[in-house]
Amino acid sequence: MDCGEEEVDFNWEEYLEDTGATAAPHTSFRHVELSLQSSFQPGMKLEVANKGSVDTYWVATIITTCGQLLLLRYCGYGEDRKADFWCDVMTAELHPVGWCAQNDKTLQPPEDNVYLRAAIKEKYSDWTEFLIKELTGSRTAPANLLEGPLRGKNTVDLIMEGSILELRDASEPSVYWATQVQRNVGGRLCLSYVGLNDPSYYMWMFYLDTRLRPLGWAKENNLPMKPPTDLCDLRSSSEWTTALDEATAEALNNPLPLEVFKDHADLHTHSFRAGMKLEMVSPVEPFHICPVSVTKVYNEYHFQITVDDLTADATPTSAVCHAESPGILPVQWCLKNGVELERPRGFETQDFDWADYLKHTSTEAAPDACFPNASQSRGFCKDMWLEAVNPLHPAELCVARITQVKGCLLWLRLEGLTKPLPDCIVDVESMNIFPVGWCEANGYPLTHSLKTVCLPQKKIAVVQPEKQLAPSQSPDIPISLCSSAPMDSGLVNGKYCCSQLFINHRCFSGPYLNKGRIAELPKAVGPGKCAVVLKEILTMLINSAYKPGRVLRELQMVEDPQWNCQEETLKAKYKGKSYRSTMRIVRTADQVSEFCRRVCERLQCCLNLFGPTFVSDKCPENCSSQTKTKYTYYKKRKVGRPSLGENAQDGDLSKPARRRKKRKAIFVQKKRRSSIVGYHTTESPQDSDYNYDEDEDEDFEEWGSEASSSSLREEASAHNSLPRRGRPPRRAALQRRMTHPGSETSDRISPRRTTRSVSYSQNQMARDTNVKMESTEEEDRLVLDTNPLQWSVSDVVDFITSTDCASLAKIFQEQDIDGQALLLLTLPTVQECMDLKLGPAIKLCHQIERVKVAFYSQYAN
Repeated sequence: MDCGEEEVDFNWEEYLEDTGATAAPHTSFRHVELSLQSSFQPGMKLEVANKGSVDTYWVATIITTCGQLLLLRYCGYGEDRKADFWCDVMTAELHPVGWCAQNDKTLQPPEDNVYLRAAIKEKYSDWTEFLIKELTGSRTAPANLLEGPLRGKNTVDLIMEGSILELRDASEPSVYWATQVQRNVGGRLCLSYVGLNDPSYYMWMFYLDTRLRPLGWAKENNLPMKPPTDLCDLRSSSEWTTALDEATAEALNNPLPLEVFKDHADLHTHSFRAGMKLEMVSPVEPFHICPVSVTKVYNEYHFQITVDDLTADATPTSAVCHAESPGILPVQWCLKNGVELERPRGFETQDFDWADYLKHTSTEAAPDACFPNASQSRGFCKDMWLEAVNPLHPAELCVARITQVKGCLLWLRLEGLTKPLPDCIVDVESMNIFPVGWCEANGYPLTHSLKTVCLPQKKIAVVQPEKQLAPSQSPDIPISLCSSAPMDSGLVNGKYCCSQLFINHRCFSGPYLNKGRIAELPKAVGPGKCAVVLKEILTMLINSAYKPGRVLRELQMVEDPQWNCQEETLKAKYKGKSYRSTMRIVRTADQVSEFCRRVCERLQCCLNLFGPTFVSDKCPENCSSQTKTKYTYYKKRKVGRPSLGENAQDGDLSKPARRRKKRKAIFVQKKRRSSIVGYHTTESPQDSDYNYDEDEDEDFEEWGSEASSSSLREEASAHNSLPRRGRPPRRAALQRRMTHPGSETSDRISPRRTTRSVSYSQNQMARDTNVKMESTEEEDRLVLDTNPLQWSVSDVVDFITSTDCASLAKIFQEQDIDGQALLLLTLPTVQECMDLKLGPAIKLCHQIERVKVAFYSQYAN
């Protein structure tokens, strides 16, 4: 065996499941939560066009947001949310308050909204009086967010490549210089100094960093604009000035919306004084904590700290801080939390003691009141996982594990580095840590550890169906087309959100899905991110299937190389076994409709079963006429045992079926009479064999997979000619009984069929020894007025209602069981598909078998 490390696609969900690890909660990353918020804020007012009334508008309030979707409430409803409605910023006609007055448009409540008009007129004489009171002191949505290139974008997406911001100098808090955005990755900005477009001087920082300000902020606050002190000599003074003037002129033509800075934290005043001592994570190498001193106080917001170094030739290491700067700690913090404190250089003592050190330096410790956030942990715990910036290479993000949590500090072990680093220390409020999946969501590479694999010397390539390339792909194109493609950072959020997707319970559910379980699902899912909404719906459909494993395999086939998608792991449980498969789900809103249609086609259900189309009464596909035995309208192929390959789907039956595991004989002793148990001996393996091997567990075995009884006569000869293992399927047996009633006796005495259901020989012996039971059976025989093959669903429901199983009639209605399907039901399928216990199932099967016997005697010829 040759062992080595292999580069594999990293999947957080699989990794966490395989290792049993836990991801840090998303709510712990406050800066990320803020970045996902919409530019529109709850409480903002808009003027919304009235449907059905041209050039009339009414004012609405934003209740909540989801990407480019807004939940609105007309002014006049107060706290009543019954008429709240969703609208898409990209498609709805929305305007800021005041637009109607500027454009001579009419403001009035919708004409068809009688309730709203009456509620307003009850308190106010006219609309104008109401609006004056409603809009006084309110805030309207910015016009540039409702039209133009910034329309519908989230806050973080308003920052485009080329945008200009002002950056506070790292060593002089009163000095600023302009920077240009080179890249925006989910709010994490790659910046270059204006006048110095050299990649070696690029910086990375989150857009909420307090050092960033909008263009013109320094001028408004009478602060100087100067290039960084350590870079000033790289260009002449005139070159710096010319570059700034050009960048400013260009930025004024396309200014950055001030909404970008709405979530920036206001700095609080500090109470530090020069000479105070404190502890701090090293600003140069964040792998240890060291004593530092306040060496300069600039103003009420900023002060300078310097790492203590008592050697004669010491080079000062300083940083500018504010009251909430991450990593600053009170004296004795390390001692109280059991953390090692780095001893200052030049302080010769075996054991560092703060009392001795303060006495030796004649200084004082900063009071604890200066550190309001020194004990917050924000929900982080040891051994949680996240994604973190490599402190030595800020452009790199790594998989990270929390090795310990002490107060407001985390110790992180970065994975996948070529040269291992000590555990780096970060504050819980740091903007250099991110939740799991952040890099994938923003199309940014994530450094992770390589997977160790052992390969035999004789290598055999194994290709799994879900990993195959699509036929139209070139062999040179990598498989991970969807997951690794970089995304346009300006379109991240709005483009990747979709509106509600509806689950239309009345639509035809096809052969794979249980209509009764579909009816229990919510009517709609969303709005939200496309991948999240679709994964939720697909999970619901899988759990509504007769055989979840079979549906998982079908969904793997839904793929298009042109789609922009991401891999998601779908799971299902069935009969104590767990199934899992990876499926590529589209990420963009414009592909959701086509994706839903393709899934419905694959599952052979109505194309409107789920998707963006809401079916209120009658489906446009006219699918209500379809039943479980009449689904060939959607698919012409046989689905009794579909294959993964397309050739098999097209009807290639040349390959023999895999031999089933031999199961033990099952005998069901019925206490009550039954003269027609012999029918059970002709049931198909799909319906009765539930003790098959694990591979067969995923096969689709359900009564809905049988073709309609109306086609039995046409296909009987063809099916009888096919090679079979074990018993013939029920459809062939039914055809023989309809065309050759005399063969029923020979079918019943078949020795191979007595092990699948109720033993006919045992019942025959019982009838021979009990003449009274035989006479009772004659009295129980049913006489039918119509052919059950022609029964509709309502006819079946009426029959079940007339029996002692009336309480089960609703199940037949929900699952669209007509007469043809009724004749195909057996005990195992009744138990499985209707979730019945053995007692009620046997009771129901007795009534079904009465119909079968009557059918054979009255209509089989």
